[in-house]
Amino acid sequence: MERFDSDAAHDSASKLALDALRQLVAQQAAYPQRPLPTERELAADFAVSRRAIRRALAVLEAEGHIWRRQGKGTFVGPTPPSASISFAKLCSRTNFSEVMEARLHLEPALASLAAVRASGEQMAILRRLAERTQGQQGAEHTDADSLELWDSALHRGIAEAAGNRLMLDLFEMLDAIRLDPVWRTLRQRARNSDRLSTYSHDHDDIVGAIESRDPVRAATAMRGHLRALQQALDNVIHHDLEASA
Repeated sequence: MERFDSDAAHDSASKLALDALRQLVAQQAAYPQRPLPTERELAADFAVSRRAIRRALAVLEAEGHIWRRQGKGTFVGPTPPSASISFAKLCSRTNFSEVMEARLHLEPALASLAAVRASGEQMAILRRLAERTQGQQGAEHTDADSLELWDSALHRGIAEAAGNRLMLDLFEMLDAIRLDPVWRTLRQRARNSDRLSTYSHDHDDIVGAIESRDPVRAATAMRGHLRALQQALDNVIHHDLEASA
């Protein structure tokens, strides 16, 4: 009988703790960056055991109302998908093949959407950006930083014209990795006057398809452009592997 009463008391304390924590979580929903009090503090505040607090927190975490990070505390809301992943970590976790594969899936779709959704003002901006990337015929005389700047601006302009905020966020993540110094050096080594001329024509074709409201041609032109870049980078990587063999 005493054991039954003890179990009932534990259940009652856990229910009390869960009800109290639900109220606290609701009150702190507007401050997701602020950690909840510690288990010890919660136990003292609600006059229950830490065991009851842990049970209640486990329920709330399973329901997606809170998330916990070791050494940081307990926070209101679902676990952030990028809570422990920074751009620096992403750069170290991925490789050239994965980045190009992701770009080949994402950017043709962005170009296709841009052909449907771009405003007249956005088209004018894309045309000006495409013109700024042209005329770089001599790789040895090219300002690499300037070329990277305008090339990135054009691709980002297309992503913005697509009118999809989530896809733009994904593009910006890839672009941040793409602008890592190691990747920039690799692209610079892959350039020559013929390739720069080809890339300029590619940009003109992509923007022309968007201006013509032709989503299929825009996607095809973007895919061809990225495949040409992929092949040029592959050649540099294979040359390095052969040289080190």
